[in-house]
Amino acid sequence: MMVAISRDGSIWTLDLGADENRFSPDWLGAVESALDELEASTEPAVLITTGDGKFYSNGLDLEWLGAHPEQHQAYVDRVQALFARVLTLPVPTVAAVNGHAFGAGAMLAMAHDYRVMRADRGFFCFPEVDINIPFTPGMSALITAKLAPRAAQQSMTSGRRYSGVDAETIGIVDASAPLDRLLETATEFVRDLAGKDRTTLGTIKSRLFGDAVDALTGDSTGGTK
Repeated sequence: MMVAISRDGSIWTLDLGADENRFSPDWLGAVESALDELEASTEPAVLITTGDGKFYSNGLDLEWLGAHPEQHQAYVDRVQALFARVLTLPVPTVAAVNGHAFGAGAMLAMAHDYRVMRADRGFFCFPEVDINIPFTPGMSALITAKLAPRAAQQSMTSGRRYSGVDAETIGIVDASAPLDRLLETATEFVRDLAGKDRTTLGTIKSRLFGDAVDALTGDSTGGTK
């Protein structure tokens, strides 16, 4: 696990790690701490999240879950709380999807204001239909809050793996770019938004996505990957 947050002026970059970046408890703790650091600041800021290698994030840590079944509910609640936090973060956010984004990893990207995906390698996928694990109500609400109905239906019920170009065509991501321009392209979406008042922006997001936030932070019975 190599989660790290860095700052270059108003641009904060959260590196999710260089492996599969699965949502282990330690990984979640590192990401939560990084967001704490960002939210404790008071200067104009935007947030870019990205990975370093083949994966953006491969989703839940199923190996850990298998070893700790008694903590399943608390774990899913914690993951959904992270989604809700990113969804309503009081600074502009963009996911620079550098590689594979599957399951909960794809949902983390969906929680951002914008998404830019590598054009030449990597897939964006909601595999739940093929692994017989229904989306929780909160996760369904998150995805449908961000995607047009047809894109949500196709991506959630097919289990299709979308390349960056295909994901852009259907509207899952806002743009695709070669790896050497991924961060630059992502930054272009948020750079000029750094001065937005945090209280106002946070309130707008909380109300805009109120139904999804309520679903994510309420009853999380169901399942996901």
